[in-house]
Amino acid sequence: MQEKNQKNNNELMEKIVSLCKRRGFVFPGSEIYGGLAGTYDWGPLGSLLKRNIEKSWIKYFIEFKDNMYLIDSTILMHPRVWEASGHVENFVDPISKCKKCGHTFRSDLIENSEFCPDCGGKLTIPNNFNLMFETKMGASDESAVTTYLRPEEAQSMFVNFKNVLQSMSPKVPFGIAQIGKAFRNEITPRDFIYRLREFEIMEFEYFIHPNDPWEAFFDNFLLEQKEWLSRIGVDVTKLHSMEHPKNARAHYSKKTVDLEFEYPFGIKELTGLAHRGDYDLKRHQEFSGEKLEMLDEATGEKFIPHVLEPTISVDRAILAVMCSCYQEDGEGENTRVFLKFPPAIAPYKACVSPLLKNKIELVSYAKNVYADLKKEFGWIAYDDNGNIGKRYRRQDEIGTPFCIVIDFDTLENDTVTVRDRDTGKQERIKVSDLKNYLKERINM
Repeated sequence: MQEKNQKNNNELMEKIVSLCKRRGFVFPGSEIYGGLAGTYDWGPLGSLLKRNIEKSWIKYFIEFKDNMYLIDSTILMHPRVWEASGHVENFVDPISKCKKCGHTFRSDLIENSEFCPDCGGKLTIPNNFNLMFETKMGASDESAVTTYLRPEEAQSMFVNFKNVLQSMSPKVPFGIAQIGKAFRNEITPRDFIYRLREFEIMEFEYFIHPNDPWEAFFDNFLLEQKEWLSRIGVDVTKLHSMEHPKNARAHYSKKTVDLEFEYPFGIKELTGLAHRGDYDLKRHQEFSGEKLEMLDEATGEKFIPHVLEPTISVDRAILAVMCSCYQEDGEGENTRVFLKFPPAIAPYKACVSPLLKNKIELVSYAKNVYADLKKEFGWIAYDDNGNIGKRYRRQDEIGTPFCIVIDFDTLENDTVTVRDRDTGKQERIKVSDLKNYLKERINM
């Protein structure tokens, strides 16, 4: 039974990877040169899906909340930032090298850490390897400054803490949020877009008074993470909360809880939620010499706030969405594949088609409907390639929630056929009602 389940999971993963490449969601990085391990590019539809998920996150966690401030900081930062944060000293993974074939592995990911999983040769004793990408800034080797591509986003928000205080005058509790790139020189990138060397993170640092009841904030953020994941189409029945035991938490953490998801390759971390205390601000205050304090107006005392950090990888979220929304209907050659995206995150909101592409009246009408809807909703597809059945299958496979067909009845009574992706149900809608019909169902 276990072998059968694993086979089904492997097949599902292969189908998702194939669909992503074939339909323009995800491409292997630098593919025409043979690829570059641990890198992937977002294709035309993947870019739209990614953007819609990021917009959803901003709307849910930032836009509709009080005292939340969105920033967009640089990838390159002063090297002292990474000394203060502890990354230079502590951001390491154990690695071992095979004495026989020379392959390198992350030791803690190998079931038997003594022997090579590729050739069975003897592995070296694990050594620590710093995961940060090192780079140099400057015109010559003599004057160049050695720094790093940021391995996380959090420090950007701590470094800008004072700037936000001075420019926005917030009062606790408040948050500083960001969506942006991070880089880690992963020894063993794996599982498609799950473990990458270049990835994107959505997170915010939420600053609270040291005496505030942080447990209530923490529990609420955990509930909100689950709620938001359900909104973007993640199957919440496949989520599991995992609290890190004390001996496995980061040194600064009072509490850390991950939401793990049942990916086809195993139950793995999807979101994180950590209580970071005042560790980061204290360290940056010490290393920079700048005061990173706030004034308690009730007591007149100064304090360094504590921090709660909800975080999620964009790439892992998209993979969880793909795994949750991939559906098959029917058997054999008649199997219909469709992506059951919530309409708000679907790359295209609808597709407009003329019943026949060689009938000028139908084509002209269809293009007018397409242009009108595009002005209202933005990403609307136009498809006249092949017969209607093939167009439906093509749009189903990329997750388009509604297909709108202009036929001969349209020319008589100004109604169109609207087909629902999930049910296959078709209904006649007046063209004048089309925008409201879509607005009610898309919920952008």
